[in-house]
Amino acid sequence: MTLQKILVYLGATTPHDHSYTNAVKELGERLARSGKTLIFGGSKEGTMTTLADAVLHNGGEAIGIFTKALPMDFLYPGLTQTIMTDDLVQRKTEMFRQADAIIALPGSFGTWDELFDALERIKVDKIHHRPAKPVAVLNLHGYYDGVANLLARSIQEGYTTKRYANLLYSASTVDDLFAWLASNDKTA
Repeated sequence: MTLQKILVYLGATTPHDHSYTNAVKELGERLARSGKTLIFGGSKEGTMTTLADAVLHNGGEAIGIFTKALPMDFLYPGLTQTIMTDDLVQRKTEMFRQADAIIALPGSFGTWDELFDALERIKVDKIHHRPAKPVAVLNLHGYYDGVANLLARSIQEGYTTKRYANLLYSASTVDDLFAWLASNDKTA
């Protein structure tokens, strides 16, 4: 599978620690320079703005999947393409449909919801022997250590089978994310 369209889940707020924002900016610049297309929630709020700015200001393409459920003044202006959905459920479905690979950056409820939704969709794809989209988290400063611990506990308790233990890759740097993308890109 060619990994051209990279879906990024991330926050619509700006974190206190600037190293998170710097990593978002680095990711956006790298996506643009590598010719990857960004798929994201389409908001002009928080780190979503930082990511879209970095992609677009470096000559990349950014596709926003936005919903009528949010105020239109949250929509990032000047995207390469904007796809509108009626609600948040359709938004998640369309983002997943558009993506070749998925990356979750540090975020909050919406980011976590999207990440777990994507993991469940990938699990169902594997059950039906359909190609699974690769998914990773940027585990900057150990942000997603709790998710890794939860997955390990779920396997230990028998809620998740070991078959699905490797659905989620954890990268500690943007360089690590790009090495992971390259290893999953069948055209690389």
